[in-house]
Amino acid sequence: MLNKLDDYPIHQTPEPIAVLATSDRNAYDRTWFNGYAADGSYYFGIGMAVYPHRGIIDCAFSTVRPGERQHCFYGSRRAPDERTDTSVGPFRLEVVEPMRRTRVILDDNASGLSCDLTFSTRTAAIQEARQTLWSGTRRIMDATRFDQFGRWSGTIHTPDGDIKVDEDVCRGTKDRSWGVRRMGEPETGGAPNAPGAFFFLWAPIHWDDHITHAIFFDGTRGEALVREGFIAPMYASEAAVPGVLDGREHRMATARHRVVYVPGTRLAASAEIDLVDLDEKVRTISLDPILKFQMKGLGYGHPVWGQGMWKGELEIGGESFDPLQLDALAPENLHVQQIVRASDGSRTGIGVLEQVVIGPYAPAGFTQFLDGAK
Repeated sequence: MLNKLDDYPIHQTPEPIAVLATSDRNAYDRTWFNGYAADGSYYFGIGMAVYPHRGIIDCAFSTVRPGERQHCFYGSRRAPDERTDTSVGPFRLEVVEPMRRTRVILDDNASGLSCDLTFSTRTAAIQEARQTLWSGTRRIMDATRFDQFGRWSGTIHTPDGDIKVDEDVCRGTKDRSWGVRRMGEPETGGAPNAPGAFFFLWAPIHWDDHITHAIFFDGTRGEALVREGFIAPMYASEAAVPGVLDGREHRMATARHRVVYVPGTRLAASAEIDLVDLDEKVRTISLDPILKFQMKGLGYGHPVWGQGMWKGELEIGGESFDPLQLDALAPENLHVQQIVRASDGSRTGIGVLEQVVIGPYAPAGFTQFLDGAK
């Protein structure tokens, strides 16, 4: 089974590119973006992924503005044999120039949501450490991820009016990841397993001339499973970015986090992140949320449009909801991103704080699967 990528010298095994090195049904390959105005006046998210062993490609686009509904588009179809085909109905993702420029187009459709957006990078690619999580003796996540920070331009049409996206004010993050992680319909058969706990925090921040980034996976006692922090230069234009990997990112020795939760919920009211350098010097970043985005709008935990779920040969859908009127402790509403204002005492920045906490988590006082903060 050959496709266009087989004409490039990129093979990692003796098999064609379409044949994965793993037979795990949860293998995936995802492109994900966010975009947001520096003043918090809008946020949008984009996701597209292929699940080769599930035979599915799906996508989503969602946006929200303060005081308005969050609007969502979802699409899913049978995955094509041609891996360079990243279209799903009215949605398509075009890699204009690898690791520099990407265009996302959503044509008019029944959801009332459409866009024509271009992402232009302002950083070289930053590779996060390989992320491997276990459930007993089984890997439930084994993935590689890289991030790029940049600007957006274009237009978004929503049922509540249009958004002009100007690169002078719209920041964003590109997130490419691939490997294996749980998704889609749950597996059946075998001995039943107790519900798993999960803690994840992800905080990419734009400053005037650089970026900071921190990634956390914790166990139920707060023990570090994955902790990383980065500082990297941000360039004035896409043309000024020197290459795919410029080698100028500074990897911290470790990172720490402190989260204050909204009472009765698992939503961050504020947070602090410590970037700890090799010489033990600490840079503390305070984060103040200003706009909430529900990640179920991109399929994360969605009961109907969850990622990697078989919907048929081609199916599209959409919905709108008020994010302030949702049950904050319903499982599908726990996963959020919030636009945050950032400060380290001498500088200010803008970015996002992504969080999801499921099950017991001792540092927050969570003892049940879905209890809220006291």
